[in-house]
Amino acid sequence: MNSIIEKQSKAFETLKSVSGYKNVMQTPKVTKVVVNVGIGSLKDKKKVEIIIDRLKKITGQKPSVRGAKKSIASFKVREGDPVGLVVTMRGKRMNDFLEKLINVALPRTRDFRGISANGIDEMGNYSLGIKENTIFPETTDEEIKDVFGMSITIGTTARGKVEAKKFFEHLGFPFKKEEVKKK
Repeated sequence: MNSIIEKQSKAFETLKSVSGYKNVMQTPKVTKVVVNVGIGSLKDKKKVEIIIDRLKKITGQKPSVRGAKKSIASFKVREGDPVGLVVTMRGKRMNDFLEKLINVALPRTRDFRGISANGIDEMGNYSLGIKENTIFPETTDEEIKDVFGMSITIGTTARGKVEAKKFFEHLGFPFKKEEVKKK
């Protein structure tokens, strides 16, 4: 099985004919992976600690607690209350997390048929949402009562949607097959 690092280094040979690269430095690279978890509605500190511990196991890095910027009375949120957790990964941890996400976690999703390519933005970054943290192998069956979702953003140096999609396909992201509608 090729790792993410090997696939990134071989991206030039694969993508140069399609994208017209003249130099190896023009090929896109993954710069960072950001994992966000919202905890705004949780007031129980024990549940927040459980989520922090699970996110630490999944990413291999302690999450940063983000507080509310404003007080909003209708949501019963005061300025500084914890409303989210963020983990920004780079380097080896980022590559290990991407490897686990592509090869282990996403295929474990119930009724998995691929991820949508609509999550690629104009800057060449990809965002996807995961409804359950239980798809990661670090979560055990005893911990199934406290399930939370997360959003994952993968930042790249790609210069657009098309280039980013080809790069992600080269890395092995399981995108949904485009169905041709028959008339």
